Amino acid sequence: MRRVLCYDTTLRDGTQAEDISLTTEDKLRIALKLDELGLAYIEGGWPGSNPTDKRFFQEIQNYHLKYASIAAFGSTHNHRVTAETDPNLKALVDSGAPVVTIFGKSWDIHVTEALGTTLPRNLELVGDSLAYLRQHFREVFFDAEHFFDGYKANPDYALSVLRRAKEAGADVLVLCDTNGGTLPVEFRAIMSAVAAALPEARFGIHTHNDSGVAVANSLEAVELGAVQVQGTVNGYGERCGNANLCTIIPSLILKCGIDCLPEGKLPLLTPTAHFVSEMVNQQPPSNQPYVGDGAFAHKGGVHVSAVVKNPLTYEHVTPESVGNARRVLLSDLSGQSNILYKAREFGFELDKNDPFVLELLTTIKEREALGYEYTAAEASYELLLNRVLGRARSYFTVTRYRVLDDNVYESDEPLTEATVMIKVGGRVKHTASTGRGPINALDKAIRKALRGFYPRLAEMRLLDFKVRVLSGTVEDEQCGRGVCGTASHVRVLVESGDTAKRWVTVGVSHNVIEASFQAMEDAINYKLFSDDKEKLTKALKG
Repeated sequence: MRRVLCYDTTLRDGTQAEDISLTTEDKLRIALKLDELGLAYIEGGWPGSNPTDKRFFQEIQNYHLKYASIAAFGSTHNHRVTAETDPNLKALVDSGAPVVTIFGKSWDIHVTEALGTTLPRNLELVGDSLAYLRQHFREVFFDAEHFFDGYKANPDYALSVLRRAKEAGADVLVLCDTNGGTLPVEFRAIMSAVAAALPEARFGIHTHNDSGVAVANSLEAVELGAVQVQGTVNGYGERCGNANLCTIIPSLILKCGIDCLPEGKLPLLTPTAHFVSEMVNQQPPSNQPYVGDGAFAHKGGVHVSAVVKNPLTYEHVTPESVGNARRVLLSDLSGQSNILYKAREFGFELDKNDPFVLELLTTIKEREALGYEYTAAEASYELLLNRVLGRARSYFTVTRYRVLDDNVYESDEPLTEATVMIKVGGRVKHTASTGRGPINALDKAIRKALRGFYPRLAEMRLLDFKVRVLSGTVEDEQCGRGVCGTASHVRVLVESGDTAKRWVTVGVSHNVIEASFQAMEDAINYKLFSDDKEKLTKALKG
């Protein structure tokens, strides 16, 4: 089987994305995770440009990597000095990395205007830099920056840069679509011409996604003989991002029959993508191919019915092959197949003719028409399912609650007080609490009332809170009939967690406090419900 080497530049090019910044510790943790996935090369950064990258190269030497080689990144030497006296090249040598990648100009306009030197002098910079680095590194790669634009402007000069790099000892000539503007048709023509002009060279590819074709061009390059593919996890990178390795890798393995990871490592792809997104504090797109939460999510009833019979009907690969999972969503588009599938996930084998199925389907559609969203709030759906089936215990009943804000303008913030009356097993608890805003005050008052009955609620925490205004036609005295934002329904999603797991619940109302209260009430009920299931499971095993 043909093998292509994946070169990850998340720690360098990926950090040039808007809103992404990594500490040395972050970079070390990501590097270890990428090595676990089995990538061939991990570009650690530019040691001559900043202290964070310099420290990374020092610290990474304390770890044993099983699969990946660490690469240092830099540029050709300054045209006013020699390669031997250039501080940037010295920093690369001092990094201790076994592999080095340097970029050089291959577009004539960049040579004369950006570098401010001559075309012949630029060839000297490329050749002298690579020849110097060749003495100090196991492998040396040359990134021909702006190559495709350079070739379109002056093909003879762009090719002369590659020839000089090869003569100076570059192991791989990496063709860069730095501006991301080359479309697949012209990309294929240029790459084919280059391969014909330098038949003995080994090529790599580095594309950006400004035209939305970075992955397509990378796959095209591999088909045309590229031995190395550069990219980033989740496609992070400057402007519109880099080629997404999370799409390229499974496409090569599952569709092209090209090996680029060690045996058995592909199922680690989705966990790795999610780990990196957490480290860079970015929410990964749900619709990201292969690794997105929605990559194998099915919502339409017709789709779900077919997938239950044969997943190939609506899935181009198996979700397990890339470490993902099939999800069946619930909405007003749901059919009986959705209900049956989700019930099976929660341990219920229902028949399609069971009247509970029709009741549950009708209830979901009615509630989603009001704005409830069970696609995201699966904990609320599991509670609803068990209530319709008559299998949900009533843990408590809130008979009344009240929230008061006392705003003293000389103070820093208003004082919020919540009062609740809750019935538990025939006993009524009447409690009050202050808090930082109405939601916090309500949460504290409810917990105060319930903690004597359910001590394990102390484990539960509110982790995230999202409010969305639902557009639609409403009646309002001031607005009349029409769209009025302040009178609209709002949907609140609350994410909660304990020591074992996380869950999301939903509430909907014209009143944001009421919607929040519904979601919090469901969250507490789900915690108690889950604890009961856990006790039952342990009892059955015992």
